[in-house]
Amino acid sequence: MENRNPHRWWILVVLCLSSLVLVVDSMALTVAVPHMTAELGATAQDMQWILDSYILVFAGLLLTSGSLGDRFGRRKVMIIGLVLFGAASLAATFVSDPGQMIAVRVAMGIGGALIMPSTLSILITVFDETERPKAMAAWGSVSMLGLVGSPVLGGLLVDRFAWQSIFWINVPIVALAIVAALVLMPESKGPWQKPDPIGAVLSAVGMTALVWWIIELPKHGAFGDRAGITLAVAVVGLVGFVVWENITPAPMVPLGLFKHRRFSGGSLSLSLVQIGNGGLLLVLTQYLQFVLGYSPLKAGLAFVPLAVAALAGNGAGVKLVAAIGERFVMLVGMVVMAGSFVLLTTVSATTGFVVPAIALGLLGLGAGLAMPAAVTALMGVIPPEQAGVGAALNDTIQQAGSALGIAILGSLLTNGYANRMPAGVPEEALHSIAGALGDPGLGLADTARAAFTGAMSTTFTISAIGVLAAAVVATVIMRDRKPAPSVAEQELELVA
Repeated sequence: MENRNPHRWWILVVLCLSSLVLVVDSMALTVAVPHMTAELGATAQDMQWILDSYILVFAGLLLTSGSLGDRFGRRKVMIIGLVLFGAASLAATFVSDPGQMIAVRVAMGIGGALIMPSTLSILITVFDETERPKAMAAWGSVSMLGLVGSPVLGGLLVDRFAWQSIFWINVPIVALAIVAALVLMPESKGPWQKPDPIGAVLSAVGMTALVWWIIELPKHGAFGDRAGITLAVAVVGLVGFVVWENITPAPMVPLGLFKHRRFSGGSLSLSLVQIGNGGLLLVLTQYLQFVLGYSPLKAGLAFVPLAVAALAGNGAGVKLVAAIGERFVMLVGMVVMAGSFVLLTTVSATTGFVVPAIALGLLGLGAGLAMPAAVTALMGVIPPEQAGVGAALNDTIQQAGSALGIAILGSLLTNGYANRMPAGVPEEALHSIAGALGDPGLGLADTARAAFTGAMSTTFTISAIGVLAAAVVATVIMRDRKPAPSVAEQELELVA
């Protein structure tokens, strides 16, 4: 108790600000896409690269970034990431063509990859096991608020000012986080180890190729076009990485963590939950705007039940974890989440917003219970000297699951919509509800809305299955934390 950092709760504010800026930027950008496309003269392919370049770089560099934080200082790496992210955000307000925006998004991806593992690793080194669940819940709540609130903020900024304002907003937040980190936050690092450049290259190449293959799944399938080559690069890179990390004397990632049931169970559960959640906001945003006719701002406000319920779930989850352990709290939370997806499968073109609002509330409550408990269980196994790369491993697992979920659910939604549309409709109406509604002369509005909601029900069925699978994994694989052995027990073990 006497060793607790007196500034730890202020440090938590800095960590929340640092992670919040990443969440807000990613979600607010989706609202600005139509305006950005028109002003920059970007093609559909250009916009795909603007969105995907960030994800590719971010996912590819997470493990390397976590390792750098452990070796050279987590605060230092986080501040470098904040500076790069803030500078790139400022540069984004001056771009004039799609190529420049892609370059800026790559720089933001590098900055984001430096920030994210550092925030979680600093959190678990600053807070002890007693206070860590409460800190994790607060950190998760802020991320959830950013996730839900950023479309609202993005809609307001784009409506009142211009699309560049979604990047301007990052600059003061980043500046405040940098100053607060320099003033309040102590440096922390693990014991010095030799660098692992081969591991860094293999992990970056393997993860980038894997995420790119996942992103391209809806377009080219698993092996179509050059997808087979991309998958082969991913497999060779990641298998090579695992082999190398097991034989090198100074591995970048402690793969032995997966021998812990709490870590492996928590990791697999989180990845399955992220597959189930993947694309949820994107799918529901389209439902609200194209089926119910909501404006971008109103569509953003429709997610308020998710945020409010998530905050309530986080608060209850902290107390429940302390009383009964992470595993049961995860199970309850995931079952509630699965129930919300089942409820969403009943939504049709004439349902309105009441049923989705109830489902979003249940989803927020379940996620508020399950996600912090899972991350706390997973991070509780990681020794402090490997906090950075352990946090990066957690982030990488979730990023891969989320990308896979977006690809799977996006493909199901697109194909399901096309299969429900009548034969002979124009190409743009066959593959996009926006295309069908964009030309009133086609007379396809009601048909397109019915086709979209039918396909949406199928995607949410898969989501429910994914989250239920995560609940089973959490129950079967994980074990609740055993109490620390007493001094007498430790002496008996030594004697034995």
